[in-house]
Formats: sequence, structure tokens, C-alpha cells
Amino acid sequence: MIVLLLGTHLFMTVRTGFIQRKTLTGIRLSLTKDPDSPGDVSQFQALTTALASTIGTGNIVGVGTAVFLGGPGAVLWCWLTGVFGIATKYAESLIAVKYRVQTKDGRMQGGAMYALERGLHMKWLGVVFAAFAMLASFGIGCGTQINAISEIIQGNSPIYIPPLAIGIVFAAITAVVIIGGIKSIAVVCERLVPLMAAFYVVGCVVILCINWDFILPALQAIFTLAFQPGAVAGGLTGGGIRLAMQYGVARGLFSNESGMGSAPLVASAAQTRNPVRQALVSSTGTFWDTVVVCLMTGLVLVTTVMKNPGINMDQFADGGQMTTAAFSQIPVLGPLILVVGIITFAYSTILGWSYYGERCCEYLFGAKGMLPYKLAFILVIVIGPVLSLDLAWTVANILNALMAVPNLIAVLLLSGVIARETRHYLNHLDEKDETEIPVVDR
Repeated sequence: MIVLLLGTHLFMTVRTGFIQRKTLTGIRLSLTKDPDSPGDVSQFQALTTALASTIGTGNIVGVGTAVFLGGPGAVLWCWLTGVFGIATKYAESLIAVKYRVQTKDGRMQGGAMYALERGLHMKWLGVVFAAFAMLASFGIGCGTQINAISEIIQGNSPIYIPPLAIGIVFAAITAVVIIGGIKSIAVVCERLVPLMAAFYVVGCVVILCINWDFILPALQAIFTLAFQPGAVAGGLTGGGIRLAMQYGVARGLFSNESGMGSAPLVASAAQTRNPVRQALVSSTGTFWDTVVVCLMTGLVLVTTVMKNPGINMDQFADGGQMTTAAFSQIPVLGPLILVVGIITFAYSTILGWSYYGERCCEYLFGAKGMLPYKLAFILVIVIGPVLSLDLAWTVANILNALMAVPNLIAVLLLSGVIARETRHYLNHLDEKDETEIPVVDR
């Protein structure tokens, strides 16, 4: 999967003429509205809903795991994965908008399944993608996230709180939001995501200011240990390019979800006058998620471990414990950032993935399947805190791979369409796409 995903990132970077150079344009467009264009939510709401699902525990615990297993050099490979992943996020979002359809009640539907069905006439593969993505929503989007929330609450609460009680409370809160559909989810994400991301990034900046004298040594360690084995202050060791690349790329891919086909499911609901316009907006999600947030986490971890000799790498069983110890070195602020970050990041992921799973369920079973899906999703939130975390992560990783393959097939086989649309609209972003959006009976 690393070869397939990273290979697609590199190929689409070339095929789109290094679309990463238009990241600032995408950020600017994300702050504009296009109310006269077809769609259910604004471009910014579509972006924040997608970011809600991608900015999750992978940005904190996942980066810690990469550093713990692959050494400081993993941070560089994680960052590079995000840079090149922008092109794949752009490509998959473009075809999601181009091949989207409209239901009889006026809702927009799109994603890899419609690109496969309408663009490549491979409906059977679209069904495969929808099935795996729906199942993945219960794992990566729900089970692992509520499990992480439960662990962080129990680890920082002065009194014992039963895991089941945590699941019931979050299930009730989630039910209120997701019953209202995409507009309700988008409104919550529009407010929650910028606040939680800003709080976390500002907190990381404060910690880096405290660790300012170790920033340059940390950067040197990250670049050096990305290619060769060695050790630096604080007990951090790197096993060479293979380990650094393996864990850095893997965590980067998991963090930003570029190539998985998840974010295009909500990109297709955006009000946009042409596919390229929304694709640029969606691609900035990978920039914020990996290029900014994951890099900040990596620098905080490496500088803190290097500066504090009391942190012994041998005492940790996994990357999560290392992350907790690193943030705990900063009085008051460190633990607060970690607790609030994990809870808000994980909860927003639950909201975003509930929409992804619902769209795939509707594609498979029609409107009649939406209520049973929502009830099942809420049930997973209830029981998630008592599940084995190792099992939950294993299932999530397998389902991620299974849903990514059909999506990457769509991206690669439709790369000619993506290149043509990019050439046509990139310098005419205000031009309206006159292609008729078909109405379907789902």
C-alpha cells in the first residue's frame, strides 16, 4: 500500500503539473463562497468536514508512533508524504465533483463509486469501494477514535469513569448532530475544526518557543536520521532510511487520507462552479493536516525529548506513551494540549466519517439504509471504549487498504480526464461548468 499510494502521489504530481504550487490559491478559494452554484454546503464547510475526519489521533499519537519506531527521520518522510499527497487529494476530489449526481430530493452525491460507475463504467468496483468505505467508517472513523477518547479521559480523570459511560455520553452527543445530515454536521465542523486546530498549533508554537534552543538540533536530527542510522541527545535513535521511510510514510498516509477516497465524498456536496475549483480547496486539507499539524507535532516531540534527559525511550511500550511523556514535560500547558487535542481531534473524526459511511450506505442500499446505518454507527460509539485497541487498529488498517485500491484505480485510469480538466479550468477558475448533473433514484 505504501508503494501504491506514494507512487500515485508522485505520478499525479507530475500529471497535474505540480498542482502543489496552487496551494495558496486553494486556501484563498476556501474562504470564498459560491452560493449560486449547485451543492449542499459551502466550500469551506466541505473542507472543514473533510478536515474533521483527517485531523485525528494520527496527528498526535500517530506521529509519536512514527518517531518511536522509525526515529526522528520519520518526521521528514511523514512531511514529504503530505507534500506529494496534495496532488492525489486534488485528483480524487476533482473526479468526485465531475461525476457527481443529484438525488430526487435535491441532495448531491459523489465519490469514487460514482467516478467508477459514470467515468469508467465499472459499477461493480464502485460497489466494492462503497462497501469497504462503509465498513471502514466503523473502524477508523468510529471505533479507534472513541477508544482513544476513552483512554485519554480515564488517564487524566481524578475519579474512575466506566468506559461504557463515556461511550454512552458521546453516542448521545453524536446522535443529535448526525441525525440532521450533512448540513448539521457541516455547521458543527465549520465551528469546531478551526478552533481545535488553532488551539493545538498555538500550543505547539508555545512549546517550541520553550524548546527554542533545540529546534535547530532537532531539524538536523530529522534530516540526518531520515537517511542513515544514528543517535542524538535524549535517547532518540534512527534505524536508517528503511525504518524512517516505512513508519514516516505509513503514518503520513494514515494521517491525511490522500488516496483513500474519503474526503471526495464530502467534496462532491460543495457549492462550486467547476470541479477544479473545489479540488483545489479540498487539496489544502492535506496541507493543513500533514504539512502543518503533523510537522508541528513531530518538532514538539523531538525537541522535548532531546531537551529533557528525564525522558528515557526504553521505558515506553509504544508511541502513545512517548507522546504523553513528551507533552507532560511542559507544566500545565503540555498535558492540556494533549488532552484537549486528542478529544476534539478524535470526536471531529467521528462526525466526518459518519457522513462518509452514510453516503456509501445510501449508494448500496438507497435511502432506506440510512437510518439503520446511523443506529449501527451510534452503537459502535457506545461499545468502542471497551473494545481491544489492537484489534480495532488492525481492522481499521485492513479496511483502509481495501477502500483505497478501487479509489486509486479510478484516479489513475481517469488521470487523463484530471489533466484535461486542470488545463481547462486552472487559469479560468471563475468559469462555470455547464455539464448537466444527472438526477438519480437512490
